[in-house]
Amino acid sequence: MLTYVSEYLPHVSAFALLDALLIAFVIPWVLLKKRDSTVAVAWCLVVLFVPVLGAFLFWVIGYNYVHRRVRSKRSHHDAFRAAHPPPSREATRGADDPAPPPPALPRLAELALAVDAFPPTHGNAVALYHATEKAFAALLEAIAGARHHVHLEFFILRSDATGARLYNLLAEKARAGVEVRLLYDAVGGLFLSGRMLRPLIAAGGKVCEFLPVNPLRSWIQVNLRNHRKIVVVDGQQGLMGGMNIGDEYLGKSARFGYWRDTFVRLEGPAVAGLQRIFTEDWHFAAHESLNSPAYFPDLASTGEAVVQVVESGPDQERNSIREIYFAAILAAEKRLWIASPYFVPDSGLLDALRLARYRGVDVKLLCLMRPDHFLSFYASRYYWADMLAAGAEVYQYAKGMMHSKIVLVDTSWAMVGSANLDNRSLHLNFEVGCMLHTPELVVELERQFEEDLRQSVRLDAVTFAQRPFLVRLTENACRLFSPVL
Repeated sequence: MLTYVSEYLPHVSAFALLDALLIAFVIPWVLLKKRDSTVAVAWCLVVLFVPVLGAFLFWVIGYNYVHRRVRSKRSHHDAFRAAHPPPSREATRGADDPAPPPPALPRLAELALAVDAFPPTHGNAVALYHATEKAFAALLEAIAGARHHVHLEFFILRSDATGARLYNLLAEKARAGVEVRLLYDAVGGLFLSGRMLRPLIAAGGKVCEFLPVNPLRSWIQVNLRNHRKIVVVDGQQGLMGGMNIGDEYLGKSARFGYWRDTFVRLEGPAVAGLQRIFTEDWHFAAHESLNSPAYFPDLASTGEAVVQVVESGPDQERNSIREIYFAAILAAEKRLWIASPYFVPDSGLLDALRLARYRGVDVKLLCLMRPDHFLSFYASRYYWADMLAAGAEVYQYAKGMMHSKIVLVDTSWAMVGSANLDNRSLHLNFEVGCMLHTPELVVELERQFEEDLRQSVRLDAVTFAQRPFLVRLTENACRLFSPVL
């Protein structure tokens, strides 16, 4: 026994010394970088009580540092905005629509402007897609009609039959002389086969990764990802929402079954906002400037919708979409309906949601039943308990995978986009949203939300509070990772 101890004691001593050094270095690092005291305490405990691995976890997923390339993105964002200021509100109004901004919730539009959103634009035609098959068909239809350029930006691209349909169409358009640019997130497209893209590249199409992850050149970083989904055709049509490209997003996955998502098709002045977001991201990733008028044609009035495009990401000084969500929650007077597969709010948003319920606002939360991410799902369940305790209604979508990201306030305002109501979307990822200031569109989203509720199971507060101890323990453990979920 003594021989065994003497043999392994040096190794134990070296491990203990390494852990002590890491604690001495990482704890001050946590205190300097984490502004939220709860988050700081949580990470300090992880570092203290999970030897060595705790420090490694903070380095990989806890330290959301703005490294050299993201500092470059922030500088690029500021310089791009300075050189290409958004058009004035008057300039973005359709030529045949001289009407002033609508009176419904004007403070939200003004607040959005203050946190770096594009101005609200009048004269837009908007189509809402609640079924992904129809959304994908509309996407392909728009691309098939392209004459000058097609710009695509997605978080996830799959090497499957659905992906092949898109890549083959893009290659066909490139061979016909249309400029094709495809930007995808390096982590979301990690398993994308280069073979799938060769015909597109051979035809003259351009493909680029956003923030490539290369541990040989820089620190391992998986947190700051481009979660946007944008398609712009000829600068005149734009599509955006929550749908990525792959078989599962069309309901062809046995694991998830039916896939419920929301996608928006725009025509009119609002398309310029989506184009500007893409051109900025493309310029940063591919070092190609797209300032020609061919990419920003004059956009006449094509409808009656008032639309305001907003982007957010770690390259901003303010978390635009998070601030807009917060303001919208406080602005709600009668109704606040939220659809988000992942519900991991920060403390401020959680307090605002509970306060809305205390004020008598009808608060409904629609989340998923079939999880695709274990940590996010069980962390969300922890916060469901808080919402139920405040009197909110919480539903789990039972028909399939619920992936929509929607916020409805009263009967006059809605937000649709790529951002979930979680810390990852609102603090770490690059996201895009579409604010709809038109009551008719809000009514359509409201009807679909009610249909989704009919396909869902409402949680009973008393029953949910009696869930097994091990389940509650799992939820509490998973919510410790809420700063990066």
